[in-house]
Amino acid sequence: MRFDGWIAGTGTTSGTRIVLGHWLRSPFGAFSDVMLERADGERVLLAPTRRTAQFIRGTYSFDRVLVVPVDVRVTNDLWTVVAGSLRLRFTTGRRGPLGQLLRAVPGALAARPVWATLTDWPARVLLSGVRTRGSAGAGRRAWYGARDLRPLVEVSAVFEGHDLGVMAPVEPPVRFGFGSVPRNPALTRVTTTVQLRHGH
Repeated sequence: MRFDGWIAGTGTTSGTRIVLGHWLRSPFGAFSDVMLERADGERVLLAPTRRTAQFIRGTYSFDRVLVVPVDVRVTNDLWTVVAGSLRLRFTTGRRGPLGQLLRAVPGALAARPVWATLTDWPARVLLSGVRTRGSAGAGRRAWYGARDLRPLVEVSAVFEGHDLGVMAPVEPPVRFGFGSVPRNPALTRVTTTVQLRHGH
């Protein structure tokens, strides 16, 4: 099962870390979801339908799952996300050398698990906490092929009526699956491949 889109990850000064998945193409059509890990360790999934929630919950680990509308608007460098009681806004900056390098990766190559396997070690070294392949829930395996990387330069977020503060590193790493997003808040273009158990 292949998902093509963007993953944004950021920490906040409240201790809550946020991961947005904005999928342009997927087996479920275009959709977005949000994963939050709070300072006390609670992991929350915000997903737009029962079907997407069930799939994501089967692949990653959460303490609470909420099925809520997830709306993402992109205007130039500004992203605005409304997902249930979450209000998230972030601004992207200019891509650095690594982002320029990743943009040169052909989409067909990024979609191949062998590419994610080759980039797993460099990702761990260059982007603390990042893994590009590993085992997921329910006997599944997942590969992440990055195709672009841009830093986040400004973040504001409110969840369940509480201001989460301003942008901060993703520290400690999030614990939804086998890897985290980059420690420095970033927006990554990615092709994610999930293999279900026994290759189905």
